[in-house]
Amino acid sequence: MVSHPSAAVAASRAAPATPAASPTGDPWLLTPGPITTSPGVKQAMLHDYGSRDSRFIAVNRRMRERLVAIAGGEGTHVCVPLQGSGTFVVEAMLGNFVPAGGKLLILVNGAYGKRMARICDYYGREYSVQETPEDVPNDPDALDRALAAEPAISHVAVVHCETTSGILNPLEAVAEVTARHGRALLIDAMSAFGAIPLDARAIRFDAAVASSNKCLEGSPGMGFCIARPEALAAAQGNSPSLALDLHDQWQAMERNGQWRFTPPTHCILAFDQALDEFEAEGGVAGRGGRYRENCRILVEGMRALGFQTLLPDALQAPIIVTFHTPGDASFVFETFYDGLSARGYVIYPGKLTVAESFRIGCIGRLGPDEMRGALAAIEATLKDMGVTNCAPVAA
Repeated sequence: MVSHPSAAVAASRAAPATPAASPTGDPWLLTPGPITTSPGVKQAMLHDYGSRDSRFIAVNRRMRERLVAIAGGEGTHVCVPLQGSGTFVVEAMLGNFVPAGGKLLILVNGAYGKRMARICDYYGREYSVQETPEDVPNDPDALDRALAAEPAISHVAVVHCETTSGILNPLEAVAEVTARHGRALLIDAMSAFGAIPLDARAIRFDAAVASSNKCLEGSPGMGFCIARPEALAAAQGNSPSLALDLHDQWQAMERNGQWRFTPPTHCILAFDQALDEFEAEGGVAGRGGRYRENCRILVEGMRALGFQTLLPDALQAPIIVTFHTPGDASFVFETFYDGLSARGYVIYPGKLTVAESFRIGCIGRLGPDEMRGALAAIEATLKDMGVTNCAPVAA
């Protein structure tokens, strides 16, 4: 136990020291997913349901309705769940909603926008890319010019929160420009859905995808698409994949409430519990508020230790924060990572091309105590490494 709070902990409004590991003995996951889940979510997976069990069908129906409600899409949108990680449902979105004769404009400022381009390469979909640096938001004015100049573009794809850097892209402005030009908007909301508002009543989109993990704090294993039924109907026959055919999955679930292929039953039961906890916390406002406080504590504490954030506060989403790697010769990321892991905290390496960096997440079943505990672990690990200067190498 630390008897005198460090500069980092003091800067983050210190609280009593916290245990190094979670109640289960697992490390705290300060990553963009998988994330630390609650005891209730873990407990919910201890049951075996048949995929055609009436109780399980009721869970599916309730899940779909709740997800549409989170997006403000009651009466205008439907939910289609799909097995697999988030990338599965991103791929399904692109393969279903962009027809073979269409053209996609992808707004790119990180790895996940680039991944959408790779998906289009696999599927043979025509696309163009509008790219900004990883620390610069998507540019709605440039989008406006591109759509005016290229009538062949039928769809625009955007990543709401790009976790390569942690940047929040200007979704509302992108949606306004896209709608004004009469094009369809596809949203990768993977790292934002449930913590940052996405309101179908305020912005027009054909489809938005996210997953059971991340801000909704379920277990990994399922993605979902919130879509306009008119756009889904028009997507019939577009999918290059049977397993990822969202129109076919939607029609099957509308008929009998069942999945076409074996569903991830335990993941769905956990997700049902996670949605209960999400609603009890106050929905998007409550969940996002906790994450913003986590982010504040983390950023203030890391800056007190001498670290520099990649992004200014105005561009930082409260999901994951990128820090410049210290220039101190004693800092080796692998040693830093291992030291934190030994103390019960798991972080993420950097994914940037613009700078050497690492990332620390603010999401999952974490609160102020866990964030302050992570700061104390970071300070202790740096001391063990002999790192005395956390500033990056001067440009």
